Amino acid sequence: MLEELKVKNVALISEANLRFGEGLNILTGETGAGKSILIDSIFLALGNRADKGLIRQGAEHAYVELAFRVDREDLKSSLAQLGVADEGGRLILTRRVEKDKSVCRINGEVVSVKLLRQVAELLIDIHGQQENTSLLQERTHLQFLDLYCGQELSDLKEKLAHAYYKHHMLVDNLEEAQGKDSRKEREMDLAIYELSEIEGADLSIGEDEILEDRFRVLSGSEKIAESLKGASDCLDDYEGRGALSLTDRALSFLQDAIKIDPSLSDLAGELSEAEEQMRSAARQIARKLEASVPDEELVRETQARLDEINRLKHKYGNTLEEVLSYAQEKRDLIRKLEDFENYLADLKRQLQESEELLQGLCNRADEIRRKGAEGLEKELMEALPQLGFTHAECRIEVEQDDKYLGKDGNDHVSFLISLNAGENLKNLTEVASGGELSRIMLALKSILAGMDRIPTQIFDEIDAGISGQTAWKVAEKMAAIGRSRQLICITHLPQIAAMADHHFRIVKSQSDTETVTDIRMLDRSGMVEELARLMGSDEISESALSNAEEMKSKADQEKQK
Repeated sequence: MLEELKVKNVALISEANLRFGEGLNILTGETGAGKSILIDSIFLALGNRADKGLIRQGAEHAYVELAFRVDREDLKSSLAQLGVADEGGRLILTRRVEKDKSVCRINGEVVSVKLLRQVAELLIDIHGQQENTSLLQERTHLQFLDLYCGQELSDLKEKLAHAYYKHHMLVDNLEEAQGKDSRKEREMDLAIYELSEIEGADLSIGEDEILEDRFRVLSGSEKIAESLKGASDCLDDYEGRGALSLTDRALSFLQDAIKIDPSLSDLAGELSEAEEQMRSAARQIARKLEASVPDEELVRETQARLDEINRLKHKYGNTLEEVLSYAQEKRDLIRKLEDFENYLADLKRQLQESEELLQGLCNRADEIRRKGAEGLEKELMEALPQLGFTHAECRIEVEQDDKYLGKDGNDHVSFLISLNAGENLKNLTEVASGGELSRIMLALKSILAGMDRIPTQIFDEIDAGISGQTAWKVAEKMAAIGRSRQLICITHLPQIAAMADHHFRIVKSQSDTETVTDIRMLDRSGMVEELARLMGSDEISESALSNAEEMKSKADQEKQK
């Protein structure tokens, strides 16, 4: 239920705060007072296009906030599926619009306009002249009938949608396969060639890394030999300038010194060990130098293998793993092409079974709709006279299109109606005026009130084109809907306003510098005064108030019934 509406800096509204209640909430006011601005504000908070023209002149931004009470478990579950959780049974939707951007929030968290709209569809349903004209589109006739048919059809439509998408996937697969049938020989030859090229290389995972390391060493063998030769010369050259020759001379000098000072023996021992380590290193360097002669044949073989691997990687994948995976795909394709006739026959069999299943589901949906059409037709025949259509007749036609299979079935639904005695039944799209459409929509909504599960409905001037006794009937019907859900209605008619459980008056005031819209919640005496104004009294006289009080009392009595 919509508990609160806050509006700030939207068109003529500087700031307003409305607290709605259960049942029928009525908004009235003179033409141009700003009733439509409230509806625009609600639409804005529900995700409609943000028009910067809505920002009040002189303000930097417009702001709308809708606070909902969420107490039904099924509604909480639906919200949870969208990733939205209520906070203590409340859900707050806000929209802030600036000249160059707008920000949507749910319970303070920034969300996309798409998510805001999805959440709004679960919480509130708005009906204005535009929504009434949707009755002129036959696809909405199907939607209304399906809603009336209830959970049985809803469950079936889920199966229908699943079967429909599976069927079309099979259709696409068959078309692709039949296209391949004409080029399968060429595909087979190419697959065999590519597979033989990869298999002929006898690849193994990691081989390329090993070869690259080997080639790096082989290609650098000349530089290695040069470095080893330099190290060998530093240790032991032929001119006596190497480290070994110099160390040997140093030992000789120490031996002479030891004859005089025996304490130098330890130092001579250390130098002797160092000489031995250098001789060992020199021998190892010599062996490495001898073995470092480049193997030109091995270099060529390594280079050729790397070239072959890199060529295959360039053609079939960036890594050896991808190349081998590609080879497996070719094996699978070859097996499929080798058994293509069986594959094609199996696809056709699956498609035939899918079509039979889909047709069976369509037939079942048609049965449910035909049965539902009888019930909805009967209830409409009872509801229309209550809204002033005393001689109305209606029929709901359900026809199958045998050449079409859709995700909702293959039915076409048409609402046929005759509003006057002696007239033939015609499609609703051909006979109804704007005011008549409003009442027909109200009749449908009253019948479907317990089925669509949306807790709040808004009717914007559903009273267009009616008056007198018909207005009373419309008012009674709206009061009846208000018993099962929250209803918010903008009206000009006193008969409908008299049924209000909660009544708000919208007033426009002007000064030399600005025009402001003010919204006031009325107590009972205020309701009576507003009824007197709506009944056409220029001055709120005692007689006008008496007539208004009589109307309000009559409405109260009707509501008690």
